[in-house]
Amino acid sequence: MKFELLAKVFEEIEATSKRLEMTDLLVKLLKETPKDLVDKVVYLTQGKLYPDYKGMELGMAEKLVEKAISFASGRTEAEVESAFHRNGDLGLAAQEMLKKRSQSTLMRKQLTVEAVYGTFDRIARASGDRSVDMKVKLLSSLLIDASPVEAKFVARMALGRLRVGIADMTILDALAIAYAGGKEFREPFERAYNLSSDLGYVAKSVAAHGIDGVKNLGISVGRPIRSMLCERLSSAQEILTKLGGRGSAEYKYDGLRIQAHISKTNVQLFSRRLENITSQFPDVAESIRSAVLAEQAILEGECVAVDANTGDMLPFQVISQRRGRKYEIETMTEEVPVTVFLFDVLYDDGQDFTRAQYLERRAELTKIVKESDQVRIAEQLMSDDADELERYFDKAVSMGCEGLVVKNVGPESVYQAGARGWLWIKYKRSYKAEVADTFDLVPVGAFYGRGKRAGTYGALLMAVYKPETDQFETISKLGSGFTDADLEKLHKILGQDVVSHRHARVSSEMKADVWFTPTKVLEVSADEITLSPLHTCALGSVRRGSGLALRFPRFTGKYRDDKSPEDATTTKEALEIYHRQLKKIETEQ
Repeated sequence: MKFELLAKVFEEIEATSKRLEMTDLLVKLLKETPKDLVDKVVYLTQGKLYPDYKGMELGMAEKLVEKAISFASGRTEAEVESAFHRNGDLGLAAQEMLKKRSQSTLMRKQLTVEAVYGTFDRIARASGDRSVDMKVKLLSSLLIDASPVEAKFVARMALGRLRVGIADMTILDALAIAYAGGKEFREPFERAYNLSSDLGYVAKSVAAHGIDGVKNLGISVGRPIRSMLCERLSSAQEILTKLGGRGSAEYKYDGLRIQAHISKTNVQLFSRRLENITSQFPDVAESIRSAVLAEQAILEGECVAVDANTGDMLPFQVISQRRGRKYEIETMTEEVPVTVFLFDVLYDDGQDFTRAQYLERRAELTKIVKESDQVRIAEQLMSDDADELERYFDKAVSMGCEGLVVKNVGPESVYQAGARGWLWIKYKRSYKAEVADTFDLVPVGAFYGRGKRAGTYGALLMAVYKPETDQFETISKLGSGFTDADLEKLHKILGQDVVSHRHARVSSEMKADVWFTPTKVLEVSADEITLSPLHTCALGSVRRGSGLALRFPRFTGKYRDDKSPEDATTTKEALEIYHRQLKKIETEQ
């Protein structure tokens, strides 16, 4: 399959701000892709080589990519760097330099998807003393054979910044249309993805075996299941009413959510973002393997840092010190010991428990886990009494927890992989105040700074996520709460996500100076939610022509690296907070 076909589609997708048009382009691409290559095409479309949980990334340094462009184009590294600074994008720099290359293009070989993928795979796997030279040589070989447009995307892929911003849900829509005849047939595709976290695997299964191949995809130890998420409410009585009068309250621990995949020989730990973090928490993996009696199982829990002297639970910021470390793991294990509080079982010795009711899963969890100081089962209270829940809430907070998660115990209480719903409801300390809630928001645009902020972003355009349309709706301009260090950091990390126009997944009435692909999540506090004609969050839901906006928003200083943009505060949550706020005002009057 010619790589120029893929590059052409990427260029057309990059140029559109219409999601339906983006989907149509993907459908056409999938229909033209040979069945044995569809998984690789899907991965490359996502800007990766493998699913996230494999931990195989390209991410070459900019200087190395500049070297490869220089070699392939015959231009000096200084010229390449100048083009990079001028364009703000090494992909565009590669395109410009290769248009000007001096050598004849008659000797170029036709790039294929197989060659590009295979070469990138070799680059990702290169290690050892000569790996840097090897990576530059391999990337140069691709660029030599690339057309200027192909070079743009080859360079971006090498950096790990494809930038076309195609969402997983868009790819699922395209797969359903291409192989099943319409978006209305997406449900089995989405379930297969939620159970496997691997879009390439789903695509290859449907290409080889049809829709039945997707429907028959089951759980496998080693393939993380996309996490079930909570809704939130601000009082015990509201929660019980929503759950039909009775629920199971578990402590909401202030830690790192993990999914443990246990086999006979080892344990793999995955974060909520599907990263394999086993190497960062070898002590946790060892403790879980010793505590779990089943030969094969998939369990979920919360890793919480504890005080080595008192045994008291410590806040999330402490355990976050162990994230992303490659060195001094043993030292950090001693300095920041952790306890794992397990709260769910999704798979046990061949049986899929995601379709089982909550109480059945809880019973199985207590059956197969032998508790120790390092591995515990989450505290639980079954109750139909709001006052009792309030007291339990206070106890949880006094123990160092964030609050409670109250769970449905009815026949519908299955594990909804990859979904947010009312089967689990968060009840945290911050939700007791009027709008002392914090919001996890996604930067989708920015406005240039003035005065002291000249040269950086003066404010960010922040958005909530609307899963029903797979779009990010604006709710706030954010300019408060940033330190000078924050402004410098944000300019750098968000600069990697800059796109030339409003992204197709962004709904905005405002015109930003700079637009971003939605990738990052920041925690924001605010005084209240108001109506505004300037923002698109829940547009028209309360008043025609008005959306919701945050009043006096402030950055809390917390970068939610543990969350994907799709885990951000939703439009529905923002609307519910607004109605609770309104109800409280009316009651007080």
